[in-house]
Amino acid sequence: MEAELKGMLSDLQNLKSSLSDPSHQASVDHIRLRVENLTSLAMAEPTRRSKVKDMSAEVVDSNPYSRLMALQRMGIVENYESIRGFSVAIVGIGGVGSVAAEMLTRCGIGRLLLYDYDTVELANMNRLFFRPEQVGMTKTDAAVQTLSEINPDVVLESFTLNITTVQGFETFISSLTNKSYSQKKEGTGVDLVLSCVDNYEARMVVNQVNNLLLLLFFFAGVSEDAVSGHIQLLIPGETACFACAPPLVVASGVDERTLKREGVCAASLPTTMGVVAGLLVQNTLKFLLKFGQVSPYLGYNALKDYFPTMTMKPNPQCSNRPCLERQKEYMLIKPARDAVAKAKREEELSAIDIPIHADNEWNISVVDDCDDVINARSSDALPEGLVHELPNADVYKHPTVSNENVDTVDDLEDLKRQLEALNAD
Repeated sequence: MEAELKGMLSDLQNLKSSLSDPSHQASVDHIRLRVENLTSLAMAEPTRRSKVKDMSAEVVDSNPYSRLMALQRMGIVENYESIRGFSVAIVGIGGVGSVAAEMLTRCGIGRLLLYDYDTVELANMNRLFFRPEQVGMTKTDAAVQTLSEINPDVVLESFTLNITTVQGFETFISSLTNKSYSQKKEGTGVDLVLSCVDNYEARMVVNQVNNLLLLLFFFAGVSEDAVSGHIQLLIPGETACFACAPPLVVASGVDERTLKREGVCAASLPTTMGVVAGLLVQNTLKFLLKFGQVSPYLGYNALKDYFPTMTMKPNPQCSNRPCLERQKEYMLIKPARDAVAKAKREEELSAIDIPIHADNEWNISVVDDCDDVINARSSDALPEGLVHELPNADVYKHPTVSNENVDTVDDLEDLKRQLEALNAD
């Protein structure tokens, strides 16, 4: 388009020089100005890369996946390209969810499902991701616009809806169970759900859906004072759900919607939200690509740079009926899973007996700590002519009898005989 507009400018210039009527020349100048504006707009458009069919590890500047595929070459992951086969749903495209969506897009995730009902506002500009020119757009549409420019290989599906309504709830479930992206996938159509909503009502909807559909999901949230947050992995029946340990306000029967006051809003720091989003996506990648250890709960305290971890067990008296059903199902399969885990640990321990560094250029050898003491002592032998300056603590030295003591005893016997001779006289 840019070349065609420049050609049109050249034609207009030639047309102007061939016209003798000044009024006609003015009309040509007006058209030329409009073409120049179009040319500047065309040049200002961002360059969009073409789609990449297969991920490559080739290290060239034109390869967007070379540094990601290096994880496979370095042995961190077994098959990084498998990330294209995963589907992740993100509920809530706010300060955490939008950044998480961008990170997963840059990592080359196969498919992203985005859920939100809100629009972009100028009040959101203190956070990451959204831009001022997107004000007024729905957050899902704005996210699709940005993410498609970053990586056109990712399949993006946006849903502008409120999942707490009846219609939104039904659409939410049907979209999660849709297997059009991967026909061979077992269970639902997504591999993981990331809950990044900011109210308990929406969290309970996500919790209910995941308990019903047996979906694993991560929750991520930031505190109202913007200086702490956490992520939590929720496995139906195995770990605590939201209803197992509700917040104190909700457990007290207070409607959280009554707590909001006009003119008062929660604090928001892009730094805290960026850290929490990073922790969320990092554990998402570890879960999907099976490397490292996935944290069941990981907190972040910005004031002390403290990262607490814990595991939350399900509540046997949970108020959520699907959660109780999942707990019973988990207890039935738990013995078999524990047996498999035990066999795996024993197999790993048996493999440790293999000599480490059996052949190396530094002549390093590994010996057993329980070797014969005699062999250990033989290593203390010194070359001829050298002696230990300090005594060996491992060898007990018996006390020796001094010759002076023997001479003293002889002198006493002689003195005794002399006394006896004097008494005889």
